[in-house]
Amino acid sequence: MTAAPDIEAAARAYAAYFERVTPESLSELEQFCAPDIRFRDPFNDVTGVATLRQVFAKMFEDVEDPRFHVDDVAASASTAYLRWRMTFRKFNRDWEIPGMSELHFDGEGRVVLHIDHWDAAAQIYERLPLLGALLRFLRRRLSAERQARGG
Repeated sequence: MTAAPDIEAAARAYAAYFERVTPESLSELEQFCAPDIRFRDPFNDVTGVATLRQVFAKMFEDVEDPRFHVDDVAASASTAYLRWRMTFRKFNRDWEIPGMSELHFDGEGRVVLHIDHWDAAAQIYERLPLLGALLRFLRRRLSAERQARGG
């Protein structure tokens, strides 16, 4: 019988990896992820460590100097949560995206499911010139505060 993995330690090691990840270190994903890992975020829903590597390789192509800063780690028996900020440069401006990763682990302490939770509409789309104006209008129109004022 094998001992249960230390999920908090596995989550902290995974977090530390992402804080230092570079295009050159993407090959190290196998150390932390099960071969059939599923990754989901607002733009992707992929399965397999090779495909996950492609998602992150594309990130390095699409934005300048992407960095993850993990602010907190919480863990239970088989799941961990990372609260993070991603910083990068795109469209000649600096961006910061706060988010949360939900991580599920297998019996060997490898990530089998990684779900990133963050608000793409508010954190990216609303900052774009034409689309942003439309989305900000819709947000105001649908807000509970507006409804409470009778408007």
